[in-house]
Amino acid sequence: MNSKKPQTVDEWIARIEQSKKGDVDLSRDEDLSIALMNLVSLEEHFYFTAMKTNNQEYLELMKKVRDIRTRCLARIIKNPQGEEWCISKHLLAGSMRLYEVGVKELSTHGKEQAQKFFEDGFELWSLFFALNMGLIESQPLDAKEMKTEEKNMSKFSMLMKKIVDCCKEW
Repeated sequence: MNSKKPQTVDEWIARIEQSKKGDVDLSRDEDLSIALMNLVSLEEHFYFTAMKTNNQEYLELMKKVRDIRTRCLARIIKNPQGEEWCISKHLLAGSMRLYEVGVKELSTHGKEQAQKFFEDGFELWSLFFALNMGLIESQPLDAKEMKTEEKNMSKFSMLMKKIVDCCKEW
């Protein structure tokens, strides 16, 4: 990894462009990340349905979905460090849940109430990509960096808005 930590969205984009080796397909990975969110949700639904109905067959379905989710997650997470695998899964799960809460708020309380849930969900989704594209490096944070952590999250979202375009099919 580059020892100089990027500070601007343009620096992050340049770093991504330099690191491309033909295996980075953000359009595919964006679609895959949404699929992963839904697979995690399916696992949860099969679990709760098994518990509510006492029908253990739902746990078998949960296991099959988990196997698919594990294979799909491995397409994006190449060499997890520490707990990056689980962190990534939970970032996507949290993003999906915030999106779902936002949709419910939108239909019951309007845009203003929903907006924060949508923004927070997008922040988690952006952090997932920042982590898995190597934009976040494993190193201790000093006190100054810890205070600017929230600003970095917004930078990650700005980055994702610029580089991810699901409509590109090449």
